[in-house]
Amino acid sequence: MNITSLGEAGLTKLSKLLDNCSCGWRQLANAAAEQPQFRCSEMELTSCSLQVLKSAGSPARTLLAWLADRGCSVDFLLYCLRKMEHQEALQFLSTTVSEQIKITVQPQSKQASLGSRVVLTCRASGPPGLSYQWFKGKEEILHETGSLPELVLCPLGPAHQGYYICRINHGENYIFSMWAHVRLLHSAGSTPGCSSLFPGSVSGLRISQHPQSQLASEGDNLVLKCTAEANPPPQYEWYHNKRPIPDQKTCSLRIPCVTTQHRGEYRCKAFNLYHEAWSDTATVKIGPSSVIDASWVEDGRGFDSSEGQRQIHPLPPTASPPSAAKNFYATDKVALLIGNMNYLHHCQLSAPISDVHELTNLLRQMDFKVVSLIDLNCQEMNSAVNEFLLLLDKGVYGLLYFAGHGYENYGNSFMVPIDAPASYTSEHCLCVQNILTRMQEKETGLNVFLLDMCRKRNPNDDLIVKPGTLKVTANIVFGYATCVDAEAYEVKRDDVSNGIFISFLKQHVCQDEKVTVMLDRVAEDMGRCAITRGRQALELRSNLSERRSLTDQIQTSESSESDSARNLQWAVAHVLPESRCLQFDCGVQVQLGFAAEFSNVMVIYSRILEKPAEIETCCAQLTDFPQEVDIDLKKSNQETLFEAGCLLLIKEELPSPEAKSLYTRIRGLQRLRTDLTFTVCLHYTYSNMDEEVQEQLAVTVGKPLVSKLNLHESRMSTSGPAYSCSSFDSAECSSLASDTWTSFGQTSTEFSHADSLTLSRSANMPEETDSPGVFNSPQPLTASKSLPHGHTGEINYKFSDMYNFHSF
Repeated sequence: MNITSLGEAGLTKLSKLLDNCSCGWRQLANAAAEQPQFRCSEMELTSCSLQVLKSAGSPARTLLAWLADRGCSVDFLLYCLRKMEHQEALQFLSTTVSEQIKITVQPQSKQASLGSRVVLTCRASGPPGLSYQWFKGKEEILHETGSLPELVLCPLGPAHQGYYICRINHGENYIFSMWAHVRLLHSAGSTPGCSSLFPGSVSGLRISQHPQSQLASEGDNLVLKCTAEANPPPQYEWYHNKRPIPDQKTCSLRIPCVTTQHRGEYRCKAFNLYHEAWSDTATVKIGPSSVIDASWVEDGRGFDSSEGQRQIHPLPPTASPPSAAKNFYATDKVALLIGNMNYLHHCQLSAPISDVHELTNLLRQMDFKVVSLIDLNCQEMNSAVNEFLLLLDKGVYGLLYFAGHGYENYGNSFMVPIDAPASYTSEHCLCVQNILTRMQEKETGLNVFLLDMCRKRNPNDDLIVKPGTLKVTANIVFGYATCVDAEAYEVKRDDVSNGIFISFLKQHVCQDEKVTVMLDRVAEDMGRCAITRGRQALELRSNLSERRSLTDQIQTSESSESDSARNLQWAVAHVLPESRCLQFDCGVQVQLGFAAEFSNVMVIYSRILEKPAEIETCCAQLTDFPQEVDIDLKKSNQETLFEAGCLLLIKEELPSPEAKSLYTRIRGLQRLRTDLTFTVCLHYTYSNMDEEVQEQLAVTVGKPLVSKLNLHESRMSTSGPAYSCSSFDSAECSSLASDTWTSFGQTSTEFSHADSLTLSRSANMPEETDSPGVFNSPQPLTASKSLPHGHTGEINYKFSDMYNFHSF
């Protein structure tokens, strides 16, 4: 099936998904070049690029047209998208292909006598090459007719009773038919021995009482009932949010003391040997918001009430969750994540790099455009915020996350840059409330601030900052990692640290819940942790009156210039240099490749592609980098990512293990003022010579990733209060005793972006295990330890001496 079968609308939508610089049409062209007939020349690729100069031009649409003219099939296009790991385009194309499969004949329920012949038929139309799979319940039918449009059951016996379904497949795409129920009829004279199998008359199963939706507050008793009539008598199973509830096997579901974790949808399944039926869905709401959604009366008021407990009054049978609750959407979703670690005059931190990395991957799963930066000074933080504000527009969801040193004075929160002096004040830092004022001017649909920093008062700062006037209905949510005048902590280990806040947040942030509800659950988990109780507790401030969720879908207008400008602005900061091959005079061919760890952290790898037979050994090392960027010379040109100082990048995006490579990690790309240049030094020896020979080639790769935004340059904000950025005198780093936990207290951060479009949606995702019991049991903490990726549930902690908790 040629890709022209997708139609103009489908190709246009696919083109929009592929019209970007990092994971788009160029990568598609490279993937398609695996087949010679689809290989594009440099002139053709240039012609595609020039389409951006036209008002309605699309490089991806031009490329797709050429592929269609050369007979490219939908299956091969799917293969290329999987190879690119462009999940959004892959999902769209898979869905489109699935929608082209139409079931023309649905299987029908049948009832027949013992020993008879039953045929279930399912037929479908669509692209060529459709195949069929029949299932009985969850078990695939493997005999000869189980893969045909007609499933034959002959001779019919008791084992054939049950529900059947057919799956129609086209490659990896498929759709299911309707269920068909096969029943066995029994009569007095049917078959000898039938009466022993069915001693009494078998009746159908009918639910006579359905569970009712209810409103409750924490601590109330919850009772849901479901009654069914059947012969043989029915059994019961209860489900909460589509998951079975253990040990609830009766017609009544009783929860003696409900909490917010019990909110959601409940259903009951009634079943016996021959039938099953599902009850209606009952919605349980818990918390103060339930008072707003319905009218209800307490049985008694005050201490004279005859009832010692408030009773829960069920909603009317017709009541259901407000229909508008699921209708909220974002015109776009963008996030700025800053993690400051390497402070010049303050305590060094360990966790922000992993916290920013993990939150970046989680937000990307929810379709956020994420800019993630590590170790920013004051000027760079100001410029980063200005660039972030350019991504906002009416209806956009904006999220700002900061991990680093910070403080709070007179109700205003301040994020500390890495170059802040020892006795810094508000003029050296960024005021979060000022950023919020500027965000509101964009008429954003949701403003979320997640501040993983200390909130102790700064005794050096007596200035009262007065942010601009906030709008009344602004959809604002503040999630503070700790309370006022308290500290936030990180847990250290040998490899990767984690902040306490992120350790709990990452378990809930992707839930399809109102943002405040999600953060409530984080707060509850933190409150149950013995090691943080009394030291760090999440504080939530919000005026969010709507059920806005971070998982809300994105709906954009068809011809929104602001959308295009926003996408372009974001894409500019995520363009990696293209891989290239260098040819040396001695005949050795070296490949250079590039991968993004954050928006301002890049890894360069070099490997030998070809070498003449007379050359015995050779390696290509990188040197002579610009002074603006930050490179640890002791960790450059290493054989593993770990040795190069990269703990978070997944190796699958780099050369295969069989291809020996050298890795060099470059930080601080935001400070790059000119094109990135370096030298590739080739060291090699001939088989008949002991002396090593060297050759050098200079390489220029342009301005990669966030360096294109020139964050080092001062710029005026278009609206709202401007930020001042002073030059600071150097001061000695104060000696701070911290034997176990390090405070997030007073520093700025550098942008690092794990959202480079060249990496797949999952390529930069560290493996994690679900660990709801993080920090559940007390254990010792040491200064050289940190919370590791993927093993949080395996660590135990105990209380240490109080001096280990560093105060401001």
